[in-house]
Amino acid sequence: MNKTIRRAAVFSLLLVLALLVRATWVQAYEAKALANNEHNQRNVIARYAQPLGGIVVAGSEVTGSKRTKGSNLAYKRTYTDGALYAAVTGYSSQAFGATQLEGIYSGVLDGTDNRLKNPVDVLTGKQQQPGDVVTTIDPAVQKAGFTALGDTKGAAVAMDPKTGEILGMVSTPSYDPSAISSTTDGGAWSELLADKDQPLLNRALRQPLAPGSTFKLVVAAAALEDGLYDSADEKTESPDPYRLPGSTRALENENPSAPCENATIRTALQFSCNNVFGKMAVDLGQEKVRATAERFGFNDAEQDVPVRATASLYPSGMDEAGTALTGIGQFDVTATPLQMSMVSAALANDGVLATPHMVSKVVDADGDTLESHGDGDGRRIVSSSTAEQLRSAMVTVVEEGTGSNARISGAEVGGKTGTAQRGENNSKTPYAWFTSYGKDPNTGKEVAVAVVVEDSGAARSEVSGNGLAAPIAQKMMKAALD
Repeated sequence: MNKTIRRAAVFSLLLVLALLVRATWVQAYEAKALANNEHNQRNVIARYAQPLGGIVVAGSEVTGSKRTKGSNLAYKRTYTDGALYAAVTGYSSQAFGATQLEGIYSGVLDGTDNRLKNPVDVLTGKQQQPGDVVTTIDPAVQKAGFTALGDTKGAAVAMDPKTGEILGMVSTPSYDPSAISSTTDGGAWSELLADKDQPLLNRALRQPLAPGSTFKLVVAAAALEDGLYDSADEKTESPDPYRLPGSTRALENENPSAPCENATIRTALQFSCNNVFGKMAVDLGQEKVRATAERFGFNDAEQDVPVRATASLYPSGMDEAGTALTGIGQFDVTATPLQMSMVSAALANDGVLATPHMVSKVVDADGDTLESHGDGDGRRIVSSSTAEQLRSAMVTVVEEGTGSNARISGAEVGGKTGTAQRGENNSKTPYAWFTSYGKDPNTGKEVAVAVVVEDSGAARSEVSGNGLAAPIAQKMMKAALD
């Protein structure tokens, strides 16, 4: 054979082998990655090829689908009361992807999840009828929170202490997911991104802020669990004013005439005495406070409900002055409304924290369960005795102290207010917090609620947990207990 021809033949053979190897590699090792690539238009076409499954609240779908015209995406997502439920559903957009429950359960909702298919369908890739996502949301609780928050910037979470079911999750200002569901909604999307109030941000789960005096419940729990004090009615060693260790600064109380010197835990919660809880945190030491906070859920980077929540933080490596400030929920302590609702829920549930969740089950088109989330699974956070004493003290806060706006006739209501400083030298408008629980002795119904009002537009002097946040919590608790 001619040498030139032989060389050309060998080179051609090598090219063919290279193509075979590459094709094999792509099909065997890269096929899944390519199929799941966000830029693969086939995925978007498949997702919107048929009406999507529903996200269900109290037996009714709060989502739908609408036939499109002049597009290779056959259907687009629609929402009933979209702004009301946006913090629960998230959005499903042909152009901008999917978030929250829409994103987590996208395969179930568009019919591509393998659990919807029989073995033959898995091999052929045949798309099945979509399934539904059934939530734990109570529409009355959700609407009560959404209406009460109104035009303010804030968030609220309500949950059943016994089961962990999230009954309400509200974030304001909100948005209508229907406005960004198609490929032609770029203008609305740009407006949402440019809005300084960040309506796309789920403040209930993903906006940890200084919790202020609501964190005093965690410090009190640490003190009782550690044995620093045997009872919520035992006098503490708490000078007033309390000077921060290593500093010339005194930790002042909001009400200078309040009986905070050497106050009991009950009285200190009732009047929100900073001197008591600042010194208590120092006496315990930051490691013991952190350990208790972490049992309640702080510093958990994998808090899924099933939407991932941003971790609430209790810091480390502080000096004693910093530790004292954490005792009143300041310094670098942060918490989400979800986290503070978990604190009240654990205390309401005899010291046991039921796993919070807002999806009860996921079903296929025939209603058969694909996955379920059992109620009541939980872990003990504090002893029954500690929980009982702090519930009693929280009732005192509502009946005789700073939380009077949370009262509900005929119900046991306990709570803790918080007004969290922010900005250098407290130069910015504070956050208003309220965390609480309510129990109806006649029906046995229970609920725990946490509310933060980040910005209400009110004058600085009018910002308080009792004035702004407690009325919102009261309305949500009343809706849950009715």
